[in-house]
Amino acid sequence: MPDRILTHSSDDTAIVDGTIQHDDRDPDILSLRPERLHEYVGQAEVVETLKIAIEAAKLRSEPLEHVIFHGPPGLGKTTLAHIIANEMGGVLTVTSGPALEKGGDLIGILTHLGEGDVLFVDEIHRTPKTVEEFLYPAMEDFAVDFVFDKGIHARSHRYRLKRFTLVGATTRVGLLSAPLRDRFGIFRSLDFYGIDDLVRITTRSAALLDVAIDEPGALELAKRSRGTPRIVNRLDDRGLTRLDHRYLKTIIDFYGGGPVGIEAISATLQEETDTLVDVVEPFLLKIGMVIRTSAGRRVPDATYCHLGVSVQQKLF
Repeated sequence: MPDRILTHSSDDTAIVDGTIQHDDRDPDILSLRPERLHEYVGQAEVVETLKIAIEAAKLRSEPLEHVIFHGPPGLGKTTLAHIIANEMGGVLTVTSGPALEKGGDLIGILTHLGEGDVLFVDEIHRTPKTVEEFLYPAMEDFAVDFVFDKGIHARSHRYRLKRFTLVGATTRVGLLSAPLRDRFGIFRSLDFYGIDDLVRITTRSAALLDVAIDEPGALELAKRSRGTPRIVNRLDDRGLTRLDHRYLKTIIDFYGGGPVGIEAISATLQEETDTLVDVVEPFLLKIGMVIRTSAGRRVPDATYCHLGVSVQQKLF
């Protein structure tokens, strides 16, 4: 296990953004994070891929290929980065795309990485373009290029880096540039967890916290977790948050159940479109509480019933 974890992050944001919260830093919460692949529950295909890749890298005495995970928030991307560092015996350095404001920020981190260390960049799609370009030679050749002076006096110097593994995480894989995306050797998607896996996670967490829980209780918590290990309670019986309710009620109350464009919903709710598309809609689409059509978003009859609203309010 690494003897230290370095962090370089931006300001905290609300829980709806899926980013780390103050409670997430509590020692009890951090202790729930699995440290090895055999402890990890769910995402079977991803775990199997990592097992094979890590074993092969160890046999070659080389760092693991660069890895990128994409999917909704809270599904284990950060946890997997910790596990990779532990399995490979390297030190984990944590940062995020928005925190890397200029090239010097990234170069300072890269030059301090040791042989076999792991650099985890959360929300890597938000890395500024000028900073991203420093990643290309770092990932491909384990080097960074410095340019001194300007004009006819300009000189270039290549600084060799220790061989490391870059683990990137993103909720917007479509926003990754092609040059960056193509430099990752392992590219895996994380999906929402099934109920059985969530029950196992809930039971494991309760045992680690020395909290008594029976199987029916674990099942009820799992049902309310939106397919996400990070979320256990504070939700209704389908796992909907206050923002989910506002989103659905907006479509019903203001637009007769739809179809309606996402921009109109965003304007009515006074919420960012990206928040609705990345945080709210994925789970609602998965459980069928909202339907996305070419004409816009609409809610089915089952959603009206769940919210206790008369279907007669529909416009279409």
